[in-house]
Amino acid sequence: MEPAGGPRRVTITDVARTAGVSTSAVSKVLRNAYGVSPSMRDRVQTAMAELGYRPHAAARGMRGRTFTIGVLLASIRNAFYADLLEGVDAQLRNTEYTVFIGSSGSSEMADQTKLIHAMVDRQMDGLILIAPAVPRAEVVRIAAEVPTVVLGHHDPSPAYDCVVNQDGAGVDLVIDHLVGLGHRDIAHISHPTVRGSQWEQRPEHHVRAAYREAMARHGLADLARMVHSGYSDEGGYRGAMELLTSSRPPTAIFAGADVAATGVFRAAAELGLHVPGDLSIAGYNNTSVAALAPVSLTSVDQAGAMMGETAARLLVERIEKRRDRAVVMASTPHLVTRSSTARPGG
Repeated sequence: MEPAGGPRRVTITDVARTAGVSTSAVSKVLRNAYGVSPSMRDRVQTAMAELGYRPHAAARGMRGRTFTIGVLLASIRNAFYADLLEGVDAQLRNTEYTVFIGSSGSSEMADQTKLIHAMVDRQMDGLILIAPAVPRAEVVRIAAEVPTVVLGHHDPSPAYDCVVNQDGAGVDLVIDHLVGLGHRDIAHISHPTVRGSQWEQRPEHHVRAAYREAMARHGLADLARMVHSGYSDEGGYRGAMELLTSSRPPTAIFAGADVAATGVFRAAAELGLHVPGDLSIAGYNNTSVAALAPVSLTSVDQAGAMMGETAARLLVERIEKRRDRAVVMASTPHLVTRSSTARPGG
């Protein structure tokens, strides 16, 4: 007979009994702990599905854990963030952790700070901050209280883990490719620096420095040009219009993000330029948009999904106190060449 208040909530003890394992074994599966065999995981997950078991979030929070993770995005329009989130989801899919996403809709510090504070106030177990504009000192302060992984920025700290791309190597691949095709006048569209953020090694900082160095290495330092119009379609469009209507339009434009490269395509079309006959375009991120047949954008693959998986794995290690040292993990980029780049006038 069911209790007067309705059906009894399924407990971890019920799951253990149905699976034929101990409650501690069920707990290990829920926490994705080490030492759990695939067969045990299958038995426990099958029992959970059969019983309709769902952990009580409020009770977990009272015990000090909510099994929730907050992910901060600067924008939902950048397709590269989707790749990162796909990796985070893949890493956490068979765990009890649930991901909550916060997008500021901009790179404004105040908006992002408000979102992070909201995540902390809701007792989320950990944070993944993707290229945050929040002042670094504030991130260090929060990371001292809540396990945190910073994705994108190259500024290390004992307080948080970093997951980055070897941006210098990625830029070298692009410039070497374009120079190899015969281009000399290669311009770069970058992102404006967020003032007051205290981050000295944001991804765009590394990309800019690497661009200058690569151009100098090829003896093209005098031809290097940059516009800081932003990593967005509109930013790419404005930057490309400035470059392509100048007295010396470039033969190739390297955009620091695929989303900005789409704006370069738009500007080229508006000016009656053919890609790649009149203008070669290269991007960065190798998002799903780059592979679309009408786009076919040459782009640097940062292994976004792998970066997301790594960030989630490091965060869970921090939450579960599997290590007590901060780490920096760097992915190795490779160039995917497509039909948006060709010899000048080709």
